[in-house]
Amino acid sequence: MQIKKNTVVSLSYILKQDNADGGVIEIAKETDPLVFIYGAGMMIPKFEENLGELTPGDGFEFTLLSGEAYGEYESDAIIDLDKQIFSMDGVIDEEMLTIGNLIPMRDNNGNMLQGKVMGVTDDSVKMDFNHPMAGKNLHFTGKILDVREATADELSHGHVHGDGGVHH
Repeated sequence: MQIKKNTVVSLSYILKQDNADGGVIEIAKETDPLVFIYGAGMMIPKFEENLGELTPGDGFEFTLLSGEAYGEYESDAIIDLDKQIFSMDGVIDEEMLTIGNLIPMRDNNGNMLQGKVMGVTDDSVKMDFNHPMAGKNLHFTGKILDVREATADELSHGHVHGDGGVHH
């Protein structure tokens, strides 16, 4: 079966930074593949575009430029926040504010985002809200392991059930 909208795709891959010779960022092995519903908005659009119409057994290799992946690194996404924002019941967990820590937060509209602690002073915390992969070109090589039609339940829930998916 060919990959098309509303199919469940199972694949293995090696993700490297920049190109085929770049450092390894992530590996999805055949024994623990990436499984997702194609066309459901779960993956980077350009990633899916490069997989369209492939079938089980097909190999793939492509590079996504940073603008096609997680975007360019934005200096505007680095901001100083009042240290009191990190207070819980009047107490600030100084250990949480260790440089390099990732802290889940919400913006003014209630959207979840993750910030990386870049610096701490007596009054403020410098946070970087860029995606960790922002500004990086991503090189994928891999193999399509399986393609099947998504079930009605999977489509209504927006995620894969069973092997490689949610069990409920």
